[in-house]
Amino acid sequence: MTTELWYLFLTAFLLAVLWVPNIIGQVSSAGMLSQEDYKQLRKQEDFPDWVRRANRAHVNLVEQFGAFIGLIVVAHLAGISNGATAFAAALFFWARLAHAVVFIAGISQMMIRTLIFTVAWIALMILAVQILFAGAPAA
Repeated sequence: MTTELWYLFLTAFLLAVLWVPNIIGQVSSAGMLSQEDYKQLRKQEDFPDWVRRANRAHVNLVEQFGAFIGLIVVAHLAGISNGATAFAAALFFWARLAHAVVFIAGISQMMIRTLIFTVAWIALMILAVQILFAGAPAA
């Protein structure tokens, strides 16, 4: 398994478990879902701030995951794997993990959450540039 695929796996696993803090927060603050809750969704504004941030951290990773998986798969299928792509894949995962922790904890000093998100985006751009520089498709 390449380093890039390993970090794709780790990021997918992070995405698969990142909803758990939100659910724990909902249940601990509002109890188990009732029959009415299944019909009328619970309102996020009814939950503590950290629960809403946990939900948003999960949604934020969902929004960026598509670009990551797309770039990793294209690079893999094209046989593009080098130090830069491995670094970018690792950088993306660790930035997204840090982003989730900082987001859920509500840490706001120095716009750290935005900076970490930007680092993850830069990792995506590194992957894209590596694919672009690998050359145009054969005609």
